[in-house]
Amino acid sequence: MCHQSVSLTARHLEERGIATTVIGSAMDIVTHCNVPRYLHNDFPLGNPLGAPGDRETQMMSVLKALRLAVSAKEPVVEISGRSWAGDSRWKQRYNKVDSDNRDELQRLGEENRRKRAKNKAAGLAR
Repeated sequence: MCHQSVSLTARHLEERGIATTVIGSAMDIVTHCNVPRYLHNDFPLGNPLGAPGDRETQMMSVLKALRLAVSAKEPVVEISGRSWAGDSRWKQRYNKVDSDNRDELQRLGEENRRKRAKNKAAGLAR
């Protein structure tokens, strides 16, 4: 679900008395939607709780979000301060295409397109 949909859902639930905290990694989108409580993790899009298998970071994020839901009575944006699996350089590499990785990215893209076409032919959807 996209950040915008999650944000609008949170606002809808809040209007009905259900406390929410959005955990995300796209601060500009989420804050634009005026969510009541937002925990920002500065991670690559699609990984708002942390790297796959990084249970410590994931659990810390969930617990922090629950604390915000209980304690924050006014709209709040909290920045977690966690780093992406100990690597703060992910932004320099994220979505980077250059001569070093172009062939591999093209191969992965073609593989993905073949897989999606096969799934579509089998009646499967994303």
